Amino acid sequence: MRKLAIGIAASGALALTGLVAPVASAVTSPDLVFSAVTVNSGKAVTVGTTAAVKVPVTYTLTRPSDLTVDYKTTFAGVLLYRGTLSRMTNEIDPEAIPTCTTTATTDTTVTESCKETLVIDPEDMLYSVADATTWKAAGLYSTMDQDEDGSDGHIHLGYDFDAWGPLGSGLQVKRAAKLTADAAPEPVKKGGTITVSGKLTRANWETSRYSGYASQKATLQFRAKSSSSYTTVKTVTSGTGGALRTTTKATKDGYYRYVFAGTATTGSATAPGDFIDVR
Repeated sequence: MRKLAIGIAASGALALTGLVAPVASAVTSPDLVFSAVTVNSGKAVTVGTTAAVKVPVTYTLTRPSDLTVDYKTTFAGVLLYRGTLSRMTNEIDPEAIPTCTTTATTDTTVTESCKETLVIDPEDMLYSVADATTWKAAGLYSTMDQDEDGSDGHIHLGYDFDAWGPLGSGLQVKRAAKLTADAAPEPVKKGGTITVSGKLTRANWETSRYSGYASQKATLQFRAKSSSSYTTVKTVTSGTGGALRTTTKATKDGYYRYVFAGTATTGSATAPGDFIDVR
């Protein structure tokens, strides 16, 4: 099933409508050119389990001067997808009307500079670990012709869809990570042993929860009470369930924290500093 942002003529608002991809026909595709497509300023985006993330998209659209895109029965924009253009395994479609400004015209074409915002809702759009990857961008054009008045014993829903891609560098989507740190005992005598425990977890989009992230390196850092910066103490590898645990010697009052740099599929995380009173 394909879900695409298409207009409702009565209200002019966009809505997502589940439709089966149309069978190829002899209809001539519109001559649209999407260029300079940039998603999230070229930066990766990190997504958790509940909060939706807004992703800005900019692009240039060149269309025939006699083609009207009214965002009611016709729509043009940029979507993100995994897989191939003809077999999208997942996609993120625009849900709002882009903002476009005409920058050039000729006798036959109109060129516009456009901005839109894609919204990634992990509860509705991300389904598996495979979604933590680089998504491709595609330009889309869709049209809808509908007559839902069945009083005459007939309704009609005509739908066409065109896509061009991949375009630009796409968007790297990462799983959000969380990190904790707990230093004990407290207070502790100077020169005594401190145990710093913690846990590294990351978003699991299949369960909508955070699960332990094992076999990952995290840095234990310390900041003296009188200082504004942290220094590295040692590197620790997470164990079963993402557990972190190590020991160090108490030297002065200060804060201990763990820092995770992130991976290709998971974002970085920093634990809040946990204060230790050294006496």
